[in-house]
Amino acid sequence: MTLLRRLLTALAALLLAALPGAGTADPGDIAAASRGVVRVVLIQYDGGAARLVSHGTGFAIAPDLVVTNAHVVADLRGSDGIVAGVVPSEGRGGFAARIAAYAPNRDLALLKLKPGAALNALTLFSGAPTDSEEVFAVGYPGNVDMAEGLSMRDLVSPQAAVKTRGYVSAGRSSREFDTILHTAPIGSGNSGGPLLDACGRVLGVNSFGTVSENTTDSAFYFAISMRELAAFLQEAGVTPHASGTPCTSLADLDRADAARGAEDQARLAAEAEARKSAQAEFAAKAQHDAELQILSERDNGLALAAVLLVAAVAAGAAAFVLFQRGKQREVKIAGGVAGLLAVAAVGTWLLRPPLSLIDERAKDMIAEERAKAQAGPTQEASASAADAPARLVCVLDPQRSRVTISDVTDVPLTWAPGGCVNGRTQYGLAGDGWSRVLVPQGEATISVTRFDPDRREYTVERYLMGLDAMTAARAARAKLAAPACGVDEAAVRALGEAQGAIRAMLPAEPNERLRYSCKPAP
Repeated sequence: MTLLRRLLTALAALLLAALPGAGTADPGDIAAASRGVVRVVLIQYDGGAARLVSHGTGFAIAPDLVVTNAHVVADLRGSDGIVAGVVPSEGRGGFAARIAAYAPNRDLALLKLKPGAALNALTLFSGAPTDSEEVFAVGYPGNVDMAEGLSMRDLVSPQAAVKTRGYVSAGRSSREFDTILHTAPIGSGNSGGPLLDACGRVLGVNSFGTVSENTTDSAFYFAISMRELAAFLQEAGVTPHASGTPCTSLADLDRADAARGAEDQARLAAEAEARKSAQAEFAAKAQHDAELQILSERDNGLALAAVLLVAAVAAGAAAFVLFQRGKQREVKIAGGVAGLLAVAAVGTWLLRPPLSLIDERAKDMIAEERAKAQAGPTQEASASAADAPARLVCVLDPQRSRVTISDVTDVPLTWAPGGCVNGRTQYGLAGDGWSRVLVPQGEATISVTRFDPDRREYTVERYLMGLDAMTAARAARAKLAAPACGVDEAAVRALGEAQGAIRAMLPAEPNERLRYSCKPAP
């Protein structure tokens, strides 16, 4: 125990010299996770006077549970008059705490807070860190407190945690328990704080660092691994929230979406060109077929006119023969037949389709083909289907998602025209489509959900907010009267516009983006 303290004290001078540089992590994720990091203080009361015994760092895994190092709270065990307190980074004060689980063989302890605590719980990363992975240490190093000249009152008041950046140096571990070797600087007071990945998830618990009498030696630090922490929490009967999905940056997702959009545009352009080519090919065929039909009809008309004319001549010849024989009645009949046949022959000739009809016939053929292609349900059935709610199952698309805090499950969704979701939630309509902004009372998270009915794409973006920002967002949400399902378009657009006031308060990028592809429910 004393050795660990000496090791940490020896590292104090190194912290200020090792300032973090630019990293690939989203600063919003690290800032959001740091709001769940707390200062752990031990205070001794003697005759009404309070004295700060020691302090370290911890992080919340539930609103009322804090993980820290065992050596941070060792003085609390077996010492009268010493109490533990947890001071969050935001708010007006701290919370009293007691030890709920203690494992000095792993240098881990679990603190249970008094009723009324509502800390922001961090998500644990259930996978293994990779060599050279970028990591962040968050905590309350004592040398920073000393440099700022903080008093005891300051130390028990909410303050932002200090963040440093480094990299995992895999392959080496402490012999006492499984650890992660890394280069994110920590100092005395960082003990018990989290080692975070680039998405703000806990990789381990910072515990101690290397010591050297040679000031030119590089400094390395040890964090208790997730293997040890998971076993400790399991023995304590605690199941924290964990995520094992890879950490993907929003910039990478945006680039992939842009590339995918370009591919879609190219595909749509190719399909349009193919349709245009097919239409041109069909138009040429229709023109050719129409020409053949008209020429055939003209030839048939000519042949029929010739046959009728021959028949008229034959009937006239018969009338002449009958006239010579003096059969007047038969002459009249034969002559009438000859006249009718001659008129029919002339009419058939004149009624042949003109060549100018070829273009019109081709247009009729094209229009008929289009009507067949567009043929579908009856108008009544189409209108009925358009008005019916669509029951869907939405499945996460991991290639287009950034998962940092949420559990990955399929989402059942019933979408009705007009923006009613699941029969109870009305979405607003704005320039970017259908959406709903959720500002819960019991969480420090704002969610913006969107649905694209044409693509059947459901998107959830979550923003992890600070206390002041969350308070302002709740006040703005209280002024918004969300309409019930089934309102007219004017009310739907008014909701979309009103939600814009809340969305304007959000950071430029969300901490989490989940994209789902939706299909009809079985």
